[in-house]
Amino acid sequence: MVKKALTIAGSDSGGCAGIQADIKTMGALGVFGMSAITAVTSQNTLGVTYIEELSTKSVITQIEAVYDDIAPDAVKSGMLFSKDIIEAVSDVLKSRNKSPYVLDPVMVATSGAKLLKDDAISYMVEKLLPLAYVVTPNIPEAELLSGMKIESQEDVDKACRKIKELGVQNVIIKGGHFNGEESVDTLYDGENHYEIAAMRIHTKNTHGTGCTYSSAICSYLALGFTLLDAVKYAKQYITSAIIYGAEMNIGMGSGPVNHFFENTKNNNDGTISFGSCTCG
Repeated sequence: MVKKALTIAGSDSGGCAGIQADIKTMGALGVFGMSAITAVTSQNTLGVTYIEELSTKSVITQIEAVYDDIAPDAVKSGMLFSKDIIEAVSDVLKSRNKSPYVLDPVMVATSGAKLLKDDAISYMVEKLLPLAYVVTPNIPEAELLSGMKIESQEDVDKACRKIKELGVQNVIIKGGHFNGEESVDTLYDGENHYEIAAMRIHTKNTHGTGCTYSSAICSYLALGFTLLDAVKYAKQYITSAIIYGAEMNIGMGSGPVNHFFENTKNNNDGTISFGSCTCG
């Protein structure tokens, strides 16, 4: 039976991040993806030019429509943008969701645009962290959630414990903002800290990496993997997607990762072949 996953997030018109990245990831990993859109962003690889928040009724009815017919095996949320949407998502998940919930606390876009209003951070902590099976902040997001500066692996471990105390079951702090030959993510389950490392890829094409990573974790949880294995496989997936994304050369700014790298072949002439289609 096909496994199903629901993403609750914003739409990215450029197709690099948000709902678009989530659905691509789920499809690439063999999971049927469903969506509830919280906001519509006008953006491309150069940045975000406009954000329009959807009504709470629209968000709630999208989620309820999914649960009324197609029960998800895992859920993730990304850009929620405001206190009202956070409260609406919290209420409906509390009453309807029985599956692992991955909370990606999206606060700032790759371009620097704010994707979560300042007054909504405390709402996220109060309303959503206690519902989440795992939260996946990057270093700046983890600093906001933990209230401390993170400059070393020791700080990461301490921040994990602080965030866990806010009510979430498990914490993953992503190490992409650190320097070094490896990008090391830390998973904390309340007892153990697990370090999941991969080689660091030096490229400007990292638009949507956080969305893709959390969606991959969500997909692997939907497929029945343990959290540790889901994180390991998701780390492998996002690393490969970044590697092959660097070769796609889409847009003039921070380009996307390649969600469908499994179908990508490198040719001797420097082109990239996607199935029967060849792109220069």
